[in-house]
Amino acid sequence: MELIALRTFEAVVDEGGILAASRKLNTVQSNVTNRIRRLEEELGTDLFFRSGRGLALAPSGRVLLDYARRMLRLERETSAAVRLVGDSVGQLRIGAMETFTALHLPIALKAVRAEHPGLELRVETNSSAALVDKVLSHKLDCAVVAGPVEHPDLQFDQLVVEELVLICAAGANPVLQPLILFREGCAYRTRALAWQRATGHAVSDAMEFGTLDGILGCVAVGLGWTLMPRRVVEQSIHASDLAVHTLPDEFSQVPTGLIYLTGAPPMAALKTLSDAVTSTQLGTRILRA
Repeated sequence: MELIALRTFEAVVDEGGILAASRKLNTVQSNVTNRIRRLEEELGTDLFFRSGRGLALAPSGRVLLDYARRMLRLERETSAAVRLVGDSVGQLRIGAMETFTALHLPIALKAVRAEHPGLELRVETNSSAALVDKVLSHKLDCAVVAGPVEHPDLQFDQLVVEELVLICAAGANPVLQPLILFREGCAYRTRALAWQRATGHAVSDAMEFGTLDGILGCVAVGLGWTLMPRRVVEQSIHASDLAVHTLPDEFSQVPTGLIYLTGAPPMAALKTLSDAVTSTQLGTRILRA
């Protein structure tokens, strides 16, 4: 029984059909059909009830689905364990929000590099929602996202609490301006829209940008307003052109943390990364005090 056949079977069930499964697996429909047929021949039973183009799991298919999910999960965990053997040799795939990348990630990566010099680091930035999906699908080993995150398959270790502030160009009235946002899936976007609804802003238009600098630059020249972590604003080259407004705690306080799969093989490099961020925050609080 081949893993690719089990992966195909799982995709057909999850996506609800051959065509959708072929799109998810980036292959042609005939490949999906042939793999399912060979799997049924190997097991000597029909896995689906077929009616026209529709598919429904047969009793034997329901039994196989449970075992297939367990086998595929074990295969992914095995790959992760081998890839991260010893935490000194292998690869660590890290995801992070762009704001966290700007504020904290360089120091954290420096600490990981010093403590685990043989580890290959791969980093990508994305929205919190996209990063959660990539960790769940084993495309990333861990990610730093805006929380809280509650999912049975994910562990969320809080690292920092970011304070969101409303920013606009100095002298501008944000109530009369459009909202400038990161793309769909950003946790700050969700809070900004909630704040807009709660305060009854007259302008409901919004502009979307994919980069932090793009958003800050457009806000600084008076094109709109947004919500952004206070420390991002303070460190921005546009800081002198921005007006900063505090928000109520229910909008401003954003727990930010590291997510990884529950039950995943332990990785010392993740503790190194977490400790680097939290120790930096402790030092910052002491200096401000």
